[in-house]
Amino acid sequence: MGLFERFLTLWVALGIVAGVGLGLLAPGTFQAIAAVEVAHVNLVVAVLIWVMIYPMMIQIDWSAVKDVGKKPRGLALTLTVNWLIKPFTMAALGVLFFHYLFAPWVDPQSASEYIAGMILLGVAPCTAMVFVWSQLVKGDANYTLVQVSVNDLIMVFAFAPIAAFLLGVTDLTVPWETLLLSTVLYVVLPLAAGMATRHVLARRSDHAVGDLVAHLKPWSVVGLIATVVLLFGFQAETIVAKPLIIGLIAIPLILQTYGIFFISWWGAKLLKLPHNIAGPACLIGTSNFFELAVAVAISLFGLNSGAALATVVGVLVEVPVMLSLVWLVNRAQPA
Repeated sequence: MGLFERFLTLWVALGIVAGVGLGLLAPGTFQAIAAVEVAHVNLVVAVLIWVMIYPMMIQIDWSAVKDVGKKPRGLALTLTVNWLIKPFTMAALGVLFFHYLFAPWVDPQSASEYIAGMILLGVAPCTAMVFVWSQLVKGDANYTLVQVSVNDLIMVFAFAPIAAFLLGVTDLTVPWETLLLSTVLYVVLPLAAGMATRHVLARRSDHAVGDLVAHLKPWSVVGLIATVVLLFGFQAETIVAKPLIIGLIAIPLILQTYGIFFISWWGAKLLKLPHNIAGPACLIGTSNFFELAVAVAISLFGLNSGAALATVVGVLVEVPVMLSLVWLVNRAQPA
């Protein structure tokens, strides 16, 4: 494990501090970067996510992908957690905290909007960052690709009805541009680039693929840290202006993340999944497709709504919490 990977938590912590500091010192710069978007998908962040996941895409061996169907238990676990458990536990936690536990500090209208934002996060399983978490826990790259692809396919059909049911609205409009563009940018294009790169390198020598991946791995971590700096820089003023509200929203989101992880981990143990499948399977369900959640929150409730703020808080807490779960997965890895 290299210097970057060994001290990854430290680098991310420094990235959070740097992001907030730079966001306060140069808000105009971050506003300009935030404006570089199409269908609520920030293109600068998209490039950085490319830097993160490209090394993993190169490692995908298409000759082995066809064998994933022989090991359906990991995929079944992921789908069960993502679509039958996670959206409903998120909604339940939101109601518990904001309609009851936090009621003295939050007005009813804001509470309902915060719950709505949490629900949108719960109904949007992660697409891009999954590849990063899978790589950090030494997951099976081929299996992770299939898990993400099947999740994305189900999301096209299941996101709107589940979100509409939990939000109690019947006219929910899915921002298809955001969903499709994110899938193309974060999965299809980097996957195609990885396939082409692997094909060219495999014709050169047996070790060319491994050599390039080893060379690119530090850049993958650099991409992660740069993404953290941007995300926290975008929201620096909100973090400083509303620390109490952000803290209140973060509590149930963090509990949800750890809770879903341990449900998944228990399921993986019950199914006796191998570590390189169990790790990514547990992490896929715990992270969120925040671009989609933010886009829907803005379209339904408005840019300055509590729902939009809750989805943004989900972005802020995800990376530090997911890194702690990566640590747990790696610690549990058999020698």
